[in-house]
Amino acid sequence: GRRTQLLKGLPATSTVEENSAAGVLVYNFNVTLSPLASEGVAILPTIVNSNPLTEAFDIESKGGLEYRVVTTGNPVLDYETMPKSFDLQIFVEDTTGRTDLNTLTIQVTDENEHPVFQGNMAIQTVTIYVLEGTPPQRIYQVAAADPENAKLKYSLLPEIVPFSITDSGAIFSSKIFDYEKDPHCYFLNITVTDPDGLNSTKTVNINIININDETPYFTIKQTIYRIPEEQRPGTIVANITAKDPDDEGSPSRLFYSIQPSDRYFSINPATGVLQVSGRMDRDALPLRLQPNVSLTVRVGDSPSSGHATETEITVIIDDINDNPPECNPSAFRREANENTTPGMFLVDLRNYCKDIDVHPSNNQFSFTGLSGFGSNNFALESSVSGRLVMTGTTDLENPANPGVEVYTLTVKVQDIAHPNYSSKYPFHISFDNIIYIYIKIKPVNEFFPVFSNLSYVFSVSEITKIGSSIGRVHATDKDLPPTAITYSIVAGGGTRDYTNIFWISPTKGDVRILARLDYETTQKHVFTVQASDQEKATTASVTVNVLEVNDEEPVCSPNFYSFQIPVSLAVGTNINGFRIECQDRDSDPRSFRYFINEGNENNHFTFSPSAGSNTSRLILASRFDYESGLDTNWIYRLRVYITDDNLLSARDKTTHLIKTGTVTLSIRVIPNPTTVTTTTPGFTVVTRRENLYSASAWYVPFVITLGGLLLLALLGHLGLLLLAWLRSRCPPAGTAHRTPLFHFIFCVSSQTMTKLNTVFDGEAKDPVTGRMYEFNTRSGARRWKKSNEPLQPMLAMQVTPSATDHNGQGMDRAEAPSKKEPSEKRKELTAATKTAAKPSAGQSETPSQD
Repeated sequence: GRRTQLLKGLPATSTVEENSAAGVLVYNFNVTLSPLASEGVAILPTIVNSNPLTEAFDIESKGGLEYRVVTTGNPVLDYETMPKSFDLQIFVEDTTGRTDLNTLTIQVTDENEHPVFQGNMAIQTVTIYVLEGTPPQRIYQVAAADPENAKLKYSLLPEIVPFSITDSGAIFSSKIFDYEKDPHCYFLNITVTDPDGLNSTKTVNINIININDETPYFTIKQTIYRIPEEQRPGTIVANITAKDPDDEGSPSRLFYSIQPSDRYFSINPATGVLQVSGRMDRDALPLRLQPNVSLTVRVGDSPSSGHATETEITVIIDDINDNPPECNPSAFRREANENTTPGMFLVDLRNYCKDIDVHPSNNQFSFTGLSGFGSNNFALESSVSGRLVMTGTTDLENPANPGVEVYTLTVKVQDIAHPNYSSKYPFHISFDNIIYIYIKIKPVNEFFPVFSNLSYVFSVSEITKIGSSIGRVHATDKDLPPTAITYSIVAGGGTRDYTNIFWISPTKGDVRILARLDYETTQKHVFTVQASDQEKATTASVTVNVLEVNDEEPVCSPNFYSFQIPVSLAVGTNINGFRIECQDRDSDPRSFRYFINEGNENNHFTFSPSAGSNTSRLILASRFDYESGLDTNWIYRLRVYITDDNLLSARDKTTHLIKTGTVTLSIRVIPNPTTVTTTTPGFTVVTRRENLYSASAWYVPFVITLGGLLLLALLGHLGLLLLAWLRSRCPPAGTAHRTPLFHFIFCVSSQTMTKLNTVFDGEAKDPVTGRMYEFNTRSGARRWKKSNEPLQPMLAMQVTPSATDHNGQGMDRAEAPSKKEPSEKRKELTAATKTAAKPSAGQSETPSQD
């Protein structure tokens, strides 16, 4: 109810042209306020809705209460594509709260528009590429449209270009283009016009594309080149140039190659520079025979296909002096005797040296600079020949000569022409080949070895140990260099027992003994030694004097004797007339001394004389006294020592060698038959022995344990043998084969149980002998029945021969009688046994086991 018309001039209808720019006036209207709205408009006129929805219009204030509707330009009104009429609802409210809402209808009117290009031409400048040589044809289709759908007209400027456009907008070429002759680019202005004369223009660029339709050609004039050998890889030989008509006005993009590829040269594929790629050795095959290298160079405008042309060039390889003379071998070894005469030819060096350079001016060489210690004894005949000869003497024993055994000489071999080794040997300005010549002077054996003495005398103690050195012989040889002298014994030096008593060191001349020397046998040995230098030999005499030493022991006879003497032998008696005789090969008979060292208890015995003779007697020095107990030993074992120091003073005994011989005597004293042997009071000697275990005697318990186990095993084995024997001697009775243990006990004990108050309560007749025997029904014990002995009052059973048949079944019945058996039956059996007959004479006293 508060709605009031505040919008003056509305509702209304207005028009606007299509494509109107932003801010174009569409309609004007005013706002009328009530008297109470003194403060003005609270909400300005606003488009609150549109039909259809759009943002192409807006309301702007003109000042005061006047307003206008304008276009926004977003979106641009288009009659052909957008609605042709819009209803805008405009709302306004004053300060008193009164509102108004009215509609403004806007109609869009159509206008004639410029034609519009379509496709790529609408957004950019179109560039068209045409290959040269392409025949006239349609090259592009222009697309354009008129907003009013009117028919359009196409035109092309400038008209002098070789292009045309049809009424449908198709652009055609009118000639065959040649890139090398025609312009490379054309600019066409394409205009499209509607019937009212409105038009639009766009530019089309047409580029002529060059194609490979021309053949390159070489521009070089020289085809023969020369280059020295051994050039470094990368050295430029020539610059091969060519052109391609397709590339006129710009650098040619050509590709160079060698067909086929070459081992010595290569060409830069982009620049055509011919350069060295491999080693060129003019002195080696194949260049040694053919120094001219022919190359076929190919140039093309494509690496693999396209247009190409070829040309042939020749490179001549020139020889340079790049090889020094070489000698093989580079070291020579020759020999010459020390007494060689001057002028002797040694070696011709030219036969072993050569220069492989091809050109004669580069392969000539000379020999110079002979040097080395002692080179004044040698010379080269000439620098060209290379013949080395001896010019001096080389006697090794001559003091004027240096005495060199091997001369080391050097000879310089060098090119005659100026060398050029910089390519092969970049660090050498020149190269000199050095030959080493080793001349060995062979010694000639001109002198004999000479001993330092004509004869040698050595004095040696006879007790010298075997292997000891007794002296040395020495010989020298004037030959130089010194030769090894070998020593040997060539004569003498032996005895009857030993072929060789002496040995001499082959290298040192040291004489040693191989056997014991004996002064008493041989006092002097003479032998001959020889000194040899493998070709010449000399001899010297050696005398060895053996020095006497007391090295022999006294030898006495007898050295053992046993005899008996009576206890009552008188003192001073020569016992049994015994005497010993001693000999010593290296001592005087007066040097012997006798004494008893062992067994002479109470000093009963002595020797006379005790020294100074080679014979001595055994004397009883004191009597025996067994009655008082002084003597208890009846057997004397005397150990007699005989020494050869009797003639030596006390001082000499400490320094001289003393030898001792021994004699053993066994003397048994025999008591007189009437001699009463006095006994001493009796006493008992108790010897206590205690066995203590020692850890070192671990084997004792081990042996005892092992012996006990072996003994037990032996007893077990014997028991088994005894059981087998009893089984064979005691055949089974009753059920013995099923109860062997019971049968064994019965068989063994049955013979003894009869004597242990056994009660025999049964009788039976032996089926073999017919004799009656008694038995015990429980133990089975049996005995022959005596004729006057009644049956003992016990329960008895009649045993018949058949009762023991069938594997002892009768015995079972006897041992276990039935309880149901009446006593009368037992009485009948007892009575029947009493009628058994007695055993006949000569029969066995034991019942038959059958």
